[in-house]
Amino acid sequence: MCKSSNPGNTHMEERAERAAKIIGHPERYKICEGCDSILMLEAATCPNCHSYRFNADVSEIVVHAQLLASRVQTSVAQEDMY
Repeated sequence: MCKSSNPGNTHMEERAERAAKIIGHPERYKICEGCDSILMLEAATCPNCHSYRFNADVSEIVVHAQLLASRVQTSVAQEDMY
């Protein structure tokens, strides 16, 4: 895939690539009920908000990944904290 020189396009392309990976294997992921992040199934707590409540419904994970891929990031990620 050709990377765009526009940082906004690159960001959206990366989000779309991550969403495609999640949609391909939704059973490997879960949604944080605290901040709506999509995490690996093995995570005990969310690294972003430290919640321990998750939604592992495969169909909801697919819908949520599609939604997140269609818009810019609005949540505060762990790397934004430090």
